[in-house]
Amino acid sequence: MAEIIRMPDDDARTALDAAHRHALAFHRTRATRPPAATAGFAALLDAFGGPAPETGVPASEAIEQLAAAAEPGLMGTAGPRFFGWVVGGSHPVGVAADWLTSVWGQNAGCYEGAPAAAVAEQVAGQWLIDLLGLPPECSVGITTGATMSNFVCLAAARGALLRRVGWDVEADGLFGAPRIAVFIGEDAHASVFAALRYLGFGERSLVRIATDDAGRMRADALRAALAHCHGPHLVIAQAGHIMTGAFDPIGEIAALVHERGGWLHVDGAFGLWARACPARAALAQGIEHADSWATDAHKWLQAPYECGCAFVRDADAHRRAMTIGAGYLPPAEDEGVRDPVHYAPELSRRARGFVLWTLLRFFGRRGIAEMVERHCVLAQRLACRLAGEPGVAVLNEVELNQVVVRFGGDEFCPLGNVLTDATIERIQQAGGCFVVGAQWRGRRVMRVSVIAWATTEDDIDRAAESMIEAWRAVEKVQFEGERVAAQA
Repeated sequence: MAEIIRMPDDDARTALDAAHRHALAFHRTRATRPPAATAGFAALLDAFGGPAPETGVPASEAIEQLAAAAEPGLMGTAGPRFFGWVVGGSHPVGVAADWLTSVWGQNAGCYEGAPAAAVAEQVAGQWLIDLLGLPPECSVGITTGATMSNFVCLAAARGALLRRVGWDVEADGLFGAPRIAVFIGEDAHASVFAALRYLGFGERSLVRIATDDAGRMRADALRAALAHCHGPHLVIAQAGHIMTGAFDPIGEIAALVHERGGWLHVDGAFGLWARACPARAALAQGIEHADSWATDAHKWLQAPYECGCAFVRDADAHRRAMTIGAGYLPPAEDEGVRDPVHYAPELSRRARGFVLWTLLRFFGRRGIAEMVERHCVLAQRLACRLAGEPGVAVLNEVELNQVVVRFGGDEFCPLGNVLTDATIERIQQAGGCFVVGAQWRGRRVMRVSVIAWATTEDDIDRAAESMIEAWRAVEKVQFEGERVAAQA
C-alpha cells in the first residue's frame, strides 16, 4: 500500500504514457469515430460497475481499465460531424494546455497560492474584453460555464440594484429586501432561468416578454412592460438563440433599460463570439451598452470542458457579489494584482486561465474571426443543400451557426412531427453525423449546430447527404403506407 501511495516514478510515467497513448489514438480517429455512443446504459454499467474495490491495481492498469470501459460510451462531441448541441470540439492546443494544468495542480483561487495561474487568467480576461469589443473597465470572472457565468453577472446586478434603493443584500440578505422586477424573453435559455432561481428569483415572479418568430425579444413589448415598472429592474437579453441563432435587438433594449435606471444583462453563451468576427459583428450591434455579459469558452473558443466567462461593467458590484475572505487568505500585495476568488464563486478552483491564455495565443484575433465566419458559412451551406430537397424545410434565417429543419413540410401538423422524428432516428442509426430533435413553435424539428473546429465542407456535404438519404427513406415508407391504405 505504501508503494501505491508514494507512486514510484516509473509507475507514474507508465500511467501518464498510457493516458497519452489513448489520447493520441482518440485524436487520430476523431474524424472517423461514430458520432454517437455505441454502448447503452446496461453495457456501460456492467463495464464500470461491480463492488467497491478492496485493493488497488497498478496505475497503468487503472488507466487501461478506464479507457476500455469509457470508449464505447463516448459521444463524438470532439468530432467534425457532431451537430446535436452547441458544444465546441476541445481543440488539441487547449487539451495540451489542460494536461499541463492538471499535472501542475494549481489551486487558482488567489495569487498567493498560484501566481502564474492568477496572472494568466488576468491577462486572458483583458484579451477577451478587447477581442469581444466590451467596455475596457469590465471585470472578468472565469467559471465552469454559461450557467455560472449568468449566475455571477446576475448576482452582481442584484446587489447593485438593491444598493441603489438602500439595501445591502451581501450584508442583510434577501428577507425583507425591496422587490426587483425581472424582465426576460419568452425564449430565454434554460440556464438563465436556473441562475435566477439560484439567486432567489422565483420563476413565477418573472415578467416574460413576447418574442418574434425567430425568438428575438420584441422591444415594443418590453417598452410596454417597463411602463408599469416603478422600482429596481433587471432585463435579460439574448445574443444567439439556442434554436435559430437570432439576436435580440440589444442596442434598442439597452436604451429602454437605462433611461429608467435598470440593469441589462446579456446571455451570450455562444453568440457573444460574433463580436470577434467582423463579418458577423453587426448581429450583436449595441451589445457593448449592456451592464454584464456571459459566454462560454468551451463553445466557440474550443476550450476543453469546463470554461465560461462572466463580464461585468461595474467591477465593484462584481467583486462585492463574489468575494470570499478568510484570515488565512492574504490579500495580493503588489499593485494591480487580481485575485480570481473575488470574481467567481469557487475558492478551490481549477486554473482555467492557462487554457484560455493558450487558446487565445494560438488562434489570435484573426484565427477566432476566421473560425466563427467559417462555421456560419458552413451552416448556410448545409441549409442551402437541405432546402433544395423536396419535402424538407429550413425554418430559420441562417445568420449564425444554427439551422432548424423540418421534414415533411413546414406546416403545423402531427404527420410532420412524426416524419421529422423518424428522419432524425434514421440519421442517428446511419451514423454519418449526430443530430437531435427539439420542439420549436409547436412543431418537432431537427436542430443543427455547426461549431466544432474540425468541421469542413466535406463533413457538411457528407452530413447533408446522410440527412437527405434518411428523409428519402422515411418518405418512401410513408408513400408506400399511403398507397397500401388507398388500395385497401
